[in-house]
Amino acid sequence: MATIGKNILENLTTGMYLDSKVSYREYIQNACDQIDKAIKEGILNPDEGEVEIYIDPKKRYINIHDNATGVKAADFQSDLGDIANSNKKRGENKGFRGIGRLCGLAYCQVLKFTTSYLGENVASIMTCDAKKMREMLTSPIKYTIDEIWAEIVKFDTKPEQAEKHYFDVELIDVGQAHSDLLDQTKVVDYLSFVAPVPYTNKFYLNYQIYEHAKKIGYVIDEYKILVNGEQLFKNYTTKLKEESGSNIKNYDEISKLEFHNFKDENGKLIAWMWVGLSRFEKQIPKINEMRGIRLRSANIQLGDDDTLQKRNLFREARSNYYFVGEVFAVDEGLIPNSQRDYFNENECRVKFETLLKRYFHETLYKIYYSANGIKNAIKAQKEYVDKVEDFNAKSKTGGFISEEERAKMQHDVEESRKKAEKAKKQLDKYETVDEDSPIAEVQKSIKRQYNADEVEEQTTKVEVVSTPTKNKDSYLAASFSKLTKAERKLVSKIMTIISDIAPKEIAEQIIDKITKDLK
Repeated sequence: MATIGKNILENLTTGMYLDSKVSYREYIQNACDQIDKAIKEGILNPDEGEVEIYIDPKKRYINIHDNATGVKAADFQSDLGDIANSNKKRGENKGFRGIGRLCGLAYCQVLKFTTSYLGENVASIMTCDAKKMREMLTSPIKYTIDEIWAEIVKFDTKPEQAEKHYFDVELIDVGQAHSDLLDQTKVVDYLSFVAPVPYTNKFYLNYQIYEHAKKIGYVIDEYKILVNGEQLFKNYTTKLKEESGSNIKNYDEISKLEFHNFKDENGKLIAWMWVGLSRFEKQIPKINEMRGIRLRSANIQLGDDDTLQKRNLFREARSNYYFVGEVFAVDEGLIPNSQRDYFNENECRVKFETLLKRYFHETLYKIYYSANGIKNAIKAQKEYVDKVEDFNAKSKTGGFISEEERAKMQHDVEESRKKAEKAKKQLDKYETVDEDSPIAEVQKSIKRQYNADEVEEQTTKVEVVSTPTKNKDSYLAASFSKLTKAERKLVSKIMTIISDIAPKEIAEQIIDKITKDLK
C-alpha cells in the first residue's frame, strides 16, 4: 500500500483555512446535522435542538455543546478516529467529508471530544494532543499520518446518565495567535451571517423571505445557537448607515425585498435569492456588516460577503456592494468544496453561474443604474429651480458683480432649463414601467425622499425675471460709495476672479464679506 505522509494531516488542519473563526462554522455544521438526525429519530422535538458555545478568554477555553443524538459507544472510535471517511451523505448532510472536526487541531494545545448516546450509561472521550501534532508536522522526520495519529489520540470513557444525549467539543488552551476565537464580539459578528440562524426581528421585512420560501416549497434550515447565553440571529436591518465624522447616521433604507428563482431549461429550481431595494444612494459603506449578496448552502454561508463578486458574475465589480441579499443554493449538484468558500466545479455549477450572471447583468445592474438616473433627473429639475431663484434674487437686489456675471448666469439658467426638460422626459419614461417591477419600487422611494412632485411643480412655475443689460448702477460694486470709481472697478474685478475660481459657497461667503465691509 502507498504511504500517506504527514503533509496530508497538515493540509487538513493548519493549512485548511485562512480564518480561525471558520472552526466555529465547521463544528456548528456537524452539530446541526446531528440535530436533524435527532429530530428524525424522535429524540428531539423540532424546536428542542440547541448548539451552545461557551467562550472563556481568561482560561483560553472554548466549548461547543449540542443536545442532539450523540455517538454510540460502539461506533465512537471509528466515527471519530477515522479521517475523511464519513458516513454522511452528499446532498443530504451539511457536512460529509469527515474532516471538519479536525480544524480545531490548528488552534489549541488540546482538542477534546466527549459524547453520550441516549440510553447508554457511558460517555466516550477522544483527546487529541494538538501541540504534539504540530511539533511532529514540523519535525524533519517523515512521519506517516498513522504514526502521528497513534501518537496524539487517546480514547477513554466515563460513566454517564442513560437519559443524556449530547456532543461536546473542547478547545483547551487556545493559542495566542488565534485570540480572535476568544473574542465574543467578533465571534458573534461572524456567526450572525455565517451560521444557519433565524433573521432578527429588527429586520421587519424578514416575513417576506419566509413567505417566498414557503411558496416555492423550500425549507430554510434554522437552529437555536447561543454564544455565552446570547442567541444568534442573522443581523440584517432595513437601515443603511454611514460614518459622518465621529457620528454614525442612517443615509438610506431598504423599503422592499425583490425575489428571483433560478430554474434550468426544464423548470427545475437550481437556486433562489432575495435582494433589498433601497434608493441606492451609493455603494454601501463597510460599516454595514450585512452588505453584499451572500451565497448560502443549507443556510450556511459559503465564503465571505464578496464570494459571488470574486466569480465575476456582476456586470461591474462594484455592483455587489450596492446590494444586501442572499442566494440560496437548492440543487444537489451544487456541492460545497472542502474549504466551503464556493462549489465544486461541475456542470451544475456552470449552469448556476450562467443563470446568476444573466440576472445580475440584466436586472440588478439596471436597478441601481436606473436609480442613479432617477436621482440625477430630480436633481436636474431642482438645480434649475435654484438657478432661476438665485438669478431672480440678484436681479431684484442688484447683486450681480458685473454684466459678464449676469450674462453668464443667464446662460447657465438656460442650459439648466434644457437639462430639466430632458429630465422631465426621463422621469415620465420611468412612470410607464410595470408598477410591480423593482424599478417602480425604487422610483417611489426616491421620489418620496427627494420631494420629486413638489420639485416638478416648482419647475413648471418658476420664471426668469428680465433685467436691464447695460445699467451699470445695478451692479454690486455701485453700492460701494466709500470707494472711488477706479477702486470700485478694481474690487469688481477681484470679486469676478473669486467667483470664477472659488467653489460657489466659499465665493459667496467671501463676496458677502467684502460687500458688508465696503458698503
